[in-house]
Amino acid sequence: MLSDIHANKVALKRVLEDADDVDKILCAGDIVDYNPWPLEAIEMAKLHDIQSVIGNHDRDSALRKPVGYNVYAEISCRWTHSQLSLNERRYLLSLPEKLALDIEGVTLFICHGSPDDLVDEYVFPPPTTPLSVLEDYLRKAQANIVALGHTHVPFIQSFPEGYVINPGSVGQPRSGDPRASYVVITVENGEVKLEHRLVKYDIDEVAAKIAEVGLPSSLAERLYLGI
Repeated sequence: MLSDIHANKVALKRVLEDADDVDKILCAGDIVDYNPWPLEAIEMAKLHDIQSVIGNHDRDSALRKPVGYNVYAEISCRWTHSQLSLNERRYLLSLPEKLALDIEGVTLFICHGSPDDLVDEYVFPPPTTPLSVLEDYLRKAQANIVALGHTHVPFIQSFPEGYVINPGSVGQPRSGDPRASYVVITVENGEVKLEHRLVKYDIDEVAAKIAEVGLPSSLAERLYLGI
């Protein structure tokens, strides 16, 4: 389970290498923006049959509408839009707002935001987002596992009814740990096991490319800090 790749092909490559034994790769949105390889990230998602929902940066980069973004995110969104062909924009806009899957009898619901606001709501680890709210998501989604993205902050919260998880970000972690973050979901005989994994990648390579293409230097600096 991935999320928030954000056009970081270097981090995505390392995650895919680390997760080479999984049966399926799912993504909670934001394949593009912030980092300098939107075309390559889309191509890798297609090549590895990554099944993804749409994130706000996928939508806004495709439409060139960075509404509510800070100045650096606006620059990145507009630059990303300029790199995308019509077909790539259509691909991003074709991604569904939610996915509901059955894995050996275990139901999995995926969106970028939350079951209340599928793309744009920020859901943080408790207590910032109350446990009662997270538990209610399981009932609203009618799922055993609800997987969210958007905040770039990983968490796994268990309840009697199931789990609410955020796998963190592959391409722009914000938990204070600069390593690429994802979660492996294992289902065996109806039992669920969740493993949070962190993977080192070459941030220098990403930072150099950010400078080369003229994206804001702050986008490179934050990668070293994981913020």
